[in-house]
Amino acid sequence: MFDEALLDDHEELTRVDTHELLRGLASAGARVRTAARLADEAGLAALRPDGRPRVVLVAGSGAGTEAGELLAAITGTAVPVLTLAPRSTADPEPRWALPGWAGPLDLLLLATESGQEPGLAQLAEQAYARGCTVVAVAPPDSAVVSAAQRARGMSLPLAPPPGGGPDQDPTALWALLVPLLALSDRIGTGSFPAGTIQRAADRLDETAAHCGPATSTYQNPAKTLAAELADTLPLLWGEGTAAPAVARCFAGALARRAGLPALAAPLPQALHAHRGLLAGPLSQTVDDDDFFRDRVEDPAGLRLRVVLLRDRGEHAAGSDATPAHLLSRSHGVALSEVTAEAEGPLEAAAQMLALTDFASAYLALAERA
Repeated sequence: MFDEALLDDHEELTRVDTHELLRGLASAGARVRTAARLADEAGLAALRPDGRPRVVLVAGSGAGTEAGELLAAITGTAVPVLTLAPRSTADPEPRWALPGWAGPLDLLLLATESGQEPGLAQLAEQAYARGCTVVAVAPPDSAVVSAAQRARGMSLPLAPPPGGGPDQDPTALWALLVPLLALSDRIGTGSFPAGTIQRAADRLDETAAHCGPATSTYQNPAKTLAAELADTLPLLWGEGTAAPAVARCFAGALARRAGLPALAAPLPQALHAHRGLLAGPLSQTVDDDDFFRDRVEDPAGLRLRVVLLRDRGEHAAGSDATPAHLLSRSHGVALSEVTAEAEGPLEAAAQMLALTDFASAYLALAERA
């Protein structure tokens, strides 16, 4: 049961946060800076690319998949970026396969927290046989790094977490994404100079300070969003360049941390894909202003809630005349909004990811208490 009072009890929040999730999330900006420094020290500055690749392929698991999706979202259109999904097989270990057309003109990026997936190591071997260039972002001395080296590729180190292992590593996404961004800038598939990455780190720090446990729910957008999502089935709608990928990351964080299922879809496709849900029984919200309803004996029950995530775009923040607002309102479904105030897709992604990461953490901690 969600304990909303916990959100404003700093001492109790600290007590139930046994894995120091909130502290880990607050370190995201520092993790970005460390990852950028390690990538530079690994020799990116001395890299002399022989032109841009035809297509960039990204394969990974967990946060590596999310890093690939974010890279695809924010690099622009100069070179296509495709994230490879594991094949469906009876083997419990995931396996990846290159597209039939992949060859010497293409670049394969391997992104993994553990570096021990046999399927990624085998994918590096496939890429070598096809003539693809291979770059791995993984822990040093891991199986995937060894496979990339055997494929005559390059490895970029994974910035270590401030504490704990991969299961307690809430900023692994940034440790994987930042080296990919730095490489993308170097080979001309995206524009992410050091200053842009530094501003993303600053944005993470600013959002963490605004959403941290010491800030009351009234002034804390992450705590407010967590309270709004309690006992709901969230429909996460992304609008803009980075927002659809952030929505998918948010759905993963809600499931992983809070055990809450959520459905993510980009706009305008979401208006069609989720229309049936909006017209169904879960859209019948309980009147929270009913003074006589017993909130213990007569709980509200599961209901839908739309979360609109969007980059700074054509609609002003707070505008309630967008198609998303109008459709949700017509079905009596409440809507929360997360709008990035940052310039540029990377900064926007950083701001939205930081806020939604904290929201998923607060939701998990308040449900666990």
